Amino acid sequence: MSAELPGVAAARDAAHVIAASSPYLAALILAGAVAAGIVSLRRRRHADAALAHRACVELVPTSTFNPGLEEVGRAAHQFARIHHAAGAPARGSAARLRYTVTDGQMRCYLEGPADAAAVMRMPAYSEVEVRTPHASADIHPVHFSLAKEARR
Repeated sequence: MSAELPGVAAARDAAHVIAASSPYLAALILAGAVAAGIVSLRRRRHADAALAHRACVELVPTSTFNPGLEEVGRAAHQFARIHHAAGAPARGSAARLRYTVTDGQMRCYLEGPADAAAVMRMPAYSEVEVRTPHASADIHPVHFSLAKEARR
């Protein structure tokens, strides 16, 4: 009874191949873990940068503001675009509506990533004014020096 069971020879050959290639498999697993760690770190830094640079706009409704269901759906769709416009991981691209009361006046602010500031400044409702609290203090007029020389 020296006959072997079927498949034992194949299992033995597979065990020899695995034992011979184990250093290479260990290196491959280690390289994969390092690559996954680097990707995770880059995504985290990207999200942290998006959270560090936020933009804010104030939403001011008119006295006759009474949105219909269709207008609310359209505004919700626009607010959902903020996440996609940010280009950051989900953790860093969140938008929020913040309500505050100042001197008896209720104020509504829309906050989100600075990369999506253009989308946040677009009016979502027809009877809501969108104001930028920091009214573009960093924008300076452009002066063309060549235009003066061309007139001479």
